[in-house]
Amino acid sequence: MATNAKSSPYYMNHGFQHGEGRPPNHHTPSPLGYHHSPPPLPQYGLQPVNTHFTAAPLHQPSGNTKNAGKKSNRKCVIASVIVVLSLLVVAAVLIWYFLFSDDGQCTSSSKWCDGVKDCPDGQDESQCVRLNGQNFMLQVYSPESKSWMSVCTDGWDDNYGRAACQQIGYSGETYVGSGQMQLHSSSPDGYMKLKPGSSSGAALKSNLISSKSCSTNSVVTLRCIACGSRTVRSGVRIVGGQVASRGAWPWQVSLQISSQHLCGGSIITPYWIVTAAHCVETHSNPRDWTVYAGYLTLSEMVVASGNLVERIISNKYDSETNDNDIALMKLKKPLRMSDTVKPVCLPNAGLNFASSQQCWISGWGAQISGGQSSDDLMEAQVSLIDRTTCNKRSVYNGEITNTMICAGKLEGGVDACQGDSGGPLVTNQGSTWWLVGDTSWGYGCAQKNKPGVYGNVTFFLSWIYEQMQNY
Repeated sequence: MATNAKSSPYYMNHGFQHGEGRPPNHHTPSPLGYHHSPPPLPQYGLQPVNTHFTAAPLHQPSGNTKNAGKKSNRKCVIASVIVVLSLLVVAAVLIWYFLFSDDGQCTSSSKWCDGVKDCPDGQDESQCVRLNGQNFMLQVYSPESKSWMSVCTDGWDDNYGRAACQQIGYSGETYVGSGQMQLHSSSPDGYMKLKPGSSSGAALKSNLISSKSCSTNSVVTLRCIACGSRTVRSGVRIVGGQVASRGAWPWQVSLQISSQHLCGGSIITPYWIVTAAHCVETHSNPRDWTVYAGYLTLSEMVVASGNLVERIISNKYDSETNDNDIALMKLKKPLRMSDTVKPVCLPNAGLNFASSQQCWISGWGAQISGGQSSDDLMEAQVSLIDRTTCNKRSVYNGEITNTMICAGKLEGGVDACQGDSGGPLVTNQGSTWWLVGDTSWGYGCAQKNKPGVYGNVTFFLSWIYEQMQNY
């Protein structure tokens, strides 16, 4: 296991990846292990359109030969109309392409994030706001400088803050508030600031302009949801773990079908749950699932009603390679937040999760390979393992991709196991708990050189927010 804290970053979360509306099918391995640096700009490509038409074969007429000619003519007319309509569709697509595309993009890069929706469904304006670092600093993408810029607090109020959170993908109902962070020196790239006479009712980006100065010398921080906190501490130190205390992991949920615990999940908003795609691959009907939040034991849930699921969304999961093993569940009704029911924070851009960093896993999974689910919620501490180490021949022999993270102990003894699938891998930075991964796969449970493998939440961050925006 690599334990040198001064080694290369395990993963630097760059947040919204302009250049990736959603994680691509293929990923170029990075020499820095988990350091992931996709293109800095959004790529809004044309969706493929099927312009082919296959007509049904014509049958030879039978019976009255006097009507044969009329029937044949009628069929020719119908076929001609269909061909004409098909040609019109093709022409419309081509006209749209040449009028609105720039080298296969639906609009030029200079129009991305300019406050005007140029692309279908507003794709060019959908991921232009993000939060950065442990302080939740608000940043907006500037098409002029092609960079992310902090927002000056000049004229800022909570109306703009709420609008920014909604543009990211959060509901206005979870909004906490805006703050400010004092700057010790001016930003060399400048700032985004509100235009004189701006209206909070207009689109946020259309209210902002770039500026080299900020009279308050402070930038906006933003809390879109109260996340990443808990009132109960974990124990001093699942397989090799211990029983958790009530409220220690308030974002942990049990996902059940017919009152049977199948997988875990993590609360990220009152409506949204992050879990693993392999949990829902063969059970994709939302009506099959019930979500239980705030409970410590499975036996408690037997008499509880739970929460119904409205929608299940996954992202091109590959069961052969375990790539893209992440899914979202949207609940029909929001969870009621309490000391035992709270969301974990999605990782902001700029957070650095280093190799050997301490994390925690939790779940009701089996405590031995092939065993039954534990009635008690279990917890265990694990360390992040860099991808180079995890891809060694003696470990996973190159099976770990950019969509995955390794965590555990190479000597064995501590691991997630069956029934923990989809559950949280979390870490604490800046007194805030962040969701690093969702429990995905591994060989056996707690075996030597076979640490747990988790879905890389930071890799899917843009996709997660995109679903929250759309649904």
